[in-house]
Amino acid sequence: MEPTSVRVDSWLWAVRLVKTRAAATAACRAGHVTLRGERAKAAAPVRVGDEVRIRVAGRERVVIARRLLIKRVSAVVAAECLTDLTPPEPPRVEAPAVVARDRGAGRPTKRERRDLDRLRGR
Repeated sequence: MEPTSVRVDSWLWAVRLVKTRAAATAACRAGHVTLRGERAKAAAPVRVGDEVRIRVAGRERVVIARRLLIKRVSAVVAAECLTDLTPPEPPRVEAPAVVARDRGAGRPTKRERRDLDRLRGR
């Protein structure tokens, strides 16, 4: 028989949104987890259909609980237990090329310094 509610820190760990249960508890304490639009404590109950938002690695994940789990399961089963509504990540901006001079080439000339500055975007 499936439970009617589960602790939010336990559920986050069980569906593999965080690596450890301690990390889930720490995220709750730090205010990185919201449940039904409000900040959640680690022991807050999650029910089927609840929206859970968690900030992990500088990115906010938005998920809907479709099934409740107490124990950690495989990634395939965990994916079936939630609906991921996280918006796609914005495209990365390319960094300018790193300029390296050969060792022993001496100091750059004024012209080479201007070229290097242009490459670095200055």
